[in-house]
Amino acid sequence: MDQMQTISTVSKNLGTSSRMLRYYEQIGLIESQRVEDYAYRVYDEQAIRRLRQIIILRKLRVPVKQIREIFSNRSALGIIEVFEKNIRELDEQMTALSTVKSILSRLVRELQEKANLNLQLDYLGDSSVFAVVDNISFPKNTIQEETSMEDLNKANETLQKLEDRDVRIIYLPPMTVAAAHFSGKAEYGVGPEATGMIEKFVYETELLKKKPDARGMGFDCSREDLRVVVGPTPTAYEAWVSIPEDMEVEAPLAKKTFGGGMYAAHVLRDWNFQDWTLLQEWVSESERYEEAGGPCFEEILNYYNLMNNGAKMEDTQIDLLLPIKEMTK
Repeated sequence: MDQMQTISTVSKNLGTSSRMLRYYEQIGLIESQRVEDYAYRVYDEQAIRRLRQIIILRKLRVPVKQIREIFSNRSALGIIEVFEKNIRELDEQMTALSTVKSILSRLVRELQEKANLNLQLDYLGDSSVFAVVDNISFPKNTIQEETSMEDLNKANETLQKLEDRDVRIIYLPPMTVAAAHFSGKAEYGVGPEATGMIEKFVYETELLKKKPDARGMGFDCSREDLRVVVGPTPTAYEAWVSIPEDMEVEAPLAKKTFGGGMYAAHVLRDWNFQDWTLLQEWVSESERYEEAGGPCFEEILNYYNLMNNGAKMEDTQIDLLLPIKEMTK
């Protein structure tokens, strides 16, 4: 027992979120254990060592999908092939960045040569500068817009502000919902406990046969103002699924009515949920919208297909929904 650690301890010691640890466990990268006479699942030394390996590989920019291949591959040659593929991609990106650096260096030299002239805003249209850029050719497939440098861009995504095109303004319609509330301590966290209760309800009642357009969502209700704070593990969570108005709901679930409203929406890109911070910053800097009261929802996308395919974690996509209202003029 001395060598066992709880999820909160591991999260703190390794500097990763408890949600990310649960994600790694749900997709089969690590395993926790149940110890007799102990309320929560714990991680042993082997699991913690595996977690360190995962964290190192992620810092080396190895995608989760490839990490799964590495751990499931008993052949050294197979693992080498995965790493060599990443090395080739890095070489391509380094070549591309070197080319970009060369262009910028040439531009700096051009600017220095003309430093005493009255430069106009259309300087980049100068024929000599155009000649510098136009004469540089990028090797085919070495640099592509957005896609070929996707991994490199991901490293800076959480530092970038959301643009207007990244945020959708949507209206959630009024709906009747079955609600599951869970608070306190749980081996996988309060969110999975609450959503698990809803999943059980959906399957037992065959809800999707009666309401194929059902929507599944949930929210952190640890705070009275229901505002999301990234970092702390939620201590209370409520999960909803929309149901027909005349449908009966039995305890421990509750039947509730939701009035609907306007929301700023953004698709969650990483399970550390840092996108919540970016979405809140977008609203706070908006000249048209401001935050409104009510829950900040995490809505499960493609709910019908997800539930019919077993509600697998790796298939789950989530929309972050922040309640907003138009500013009064």
